[in-house]
Amino acid sequence: MSCDDFEYCWDNFVDHKGMCFQRRNLLKDYDFLAAELQEILRNPMDRIHPSTFRFHFPNLVYASGRKLCYLCFQVEGDYFSYNDSDRGVFRNKVHPWARCHAEQCFLSWFRDQYPYRDECYNVTWFLSWSPCPTCAQEVVEFLEEYRNLTLSIFTSRLYYFWDPNYQEGLCKLWDAGVQLDIMSCDDFEYCWDNFVYHKGMRFQRRNLLKDYDFLSAELQEILRPGQQRKRDWPFPPRPGAQVDPRSWVQEVTEPGINTRRHSLHLLVSFLLPRPTMNPLQEVIFCRQFGNQHRVPKPYYRRKTYLCYQLKLPEGTLIDKGCLRNKKKRHAEMCFIDKIKSLMLDTSQRVEIICYITWSPCPFCAEELVAFVKDNPHLSLRIFASRLYVHWRWKYQQGLRHLHASGIPVAVMSLPEFEDCWRNFVDHQDRSFQPWHNLDQYSKSIKRRLGKILTPLNDLRNDFRNLKLE
Repeated sequence: MSCDDFEYCWDNFVDHKGMCFQRRNLLKDYDFLAAELQEILRNPMDRIHPSTFRFHFPNLVYASGRKLCYLCFQVEGDYFSYNDSDRGVFRNKVHPWARCHAEQCFLSWFRDQYPYRDECYNVTWFLSWSPCPTCAQEVVEFLEEYRNLTLSIFTSRLYYFWDPNYQEGLCKLWDAGVQLDIMSCDDFEYCWDNFVYHKGMRFQRRNLLKDYDFLSAELQEILRPGQQRKRDWPFPPRPGAQVDPRSWVQEVTEPGINTRRHSLHLLVSFLLPRPTMNPLQEVIFCRQFGNQHRVPKPYYRRKTYLCYQLKLPEGTLIDKGCLRNKKKRHAEMCFIDKIKSLMLDTSQRVEIICYITWSPCPFCAEELVAFVKDNPHLSLRIFASRLYVHWRWKYQQGLRHLHASGIPVAVMSLPEFEDCWRNFVDHQDRSFQPWHNLDQYSKSIKRRLGKILTPLNDLRNDFRNLKLE
């Protein structure tokens, strides 16, 4: 309270009987207390109350009365060990003199705590509301400052998910390399254990996942690569509406529209840039295809590279190249576009081998299955250097879908790395030199993939075979 606040209280809440207000001794420690309060508001909370967590974090489409946003964060780095000071909770400030969203509070705090831009950081957010467009833009600018920082955002609810501006904000985050997903049961339990004053109470998922399926589908639709949501932009576009011309072309080429689909597809394929690169530099290959659990120094961000080669059954090479994920277009989708543009003879069997740095996401896995199903003359095999978000059930389902659809997914080992080196790297006749513990990392990832692809029925049969009494 300042002097004006005290005087207001004196005039309105005190039976002063006409006496004038006197500030004597009322503001003795005002400067100290104001500084302390500002410091408290600038720094994160350690944990939140269980009732706060249960009220503000459920998966709800319409969350009445939940005007506050909570951000639970965890910061990890290769140069320091994890401790309690590297995690906490921010809440948006609604004071007239200090309006600040929770995301902005974290960015300001992080810049003060971690001023070294060249270090490698892994940051995880658990949000009660997804970021607004302004915060999304500030996060993108923040990632441009910290180029070796990896950010994962798990949100409980989507804020104004029907508004194109808010959708565009989420897409900007996705394009900047941010992992976005809806909080699942495992995420809620992790937050309960690490960010809630639970006092030994066990986690209960009751009412937390009420609208999880709907929100997950909405987020996947918003982030769908290169596609505009139809219900936001009816065909044809409204006069004066700002719409991506490429997404409008996609609407035009939908089945049922009276247009020359094939000719327009060729025209669009000609106009759009081809993301093909040949060959890879040695340093790019070693950095991006490295299967280490953590990025070795010097730090860098791992991206998706896809190297492919097409051969006839007798071994004749038809085509090969290397693709990289582009804005709103994953490398797997660029690969599908490339194969379609070749206009291969459907009566001739073609074998395709893909070497990829990260295993496909659920959406790309679904698209690959549909593509191979529509082109039965193609035989596709995928070798991944690393598994992308392998601990998430949805990503595991994508790998199982590929496997069940007859598209083998395997982990790259020394022979695959050597073959990729020979065919896609500008090695200047130098032989491939394996990095430290390559075989050990490969075997570890293979075991992980084997557990993901093991059917539940096989596990049940294994338990029955134990014949436990």
